[in-house]
Amino acid sequence: MRGIWKWVGLASVAGVVAGGVLVARDQRRRNAYTPDDIRARLHQRLAEAEAKADEAD
Repeated sequence: MRGIWKWVGLASVAGVVAGGVLVARDQRRRNAYTPDDIRARLHQRLAEAEAKADEAD
């Protein structure tokens, strides 16, 4: 029974490490954008949404 808990603990540690890697990667991706890049992307998405709304009417 002890061996099972050891493996459960190791799997938990591996899960936490993998989660940390994903968070760090996502944070780097977010930091790569400047505020102007984000603003331009939001304006582009708004224009696309308005175009789809006009097509639906």
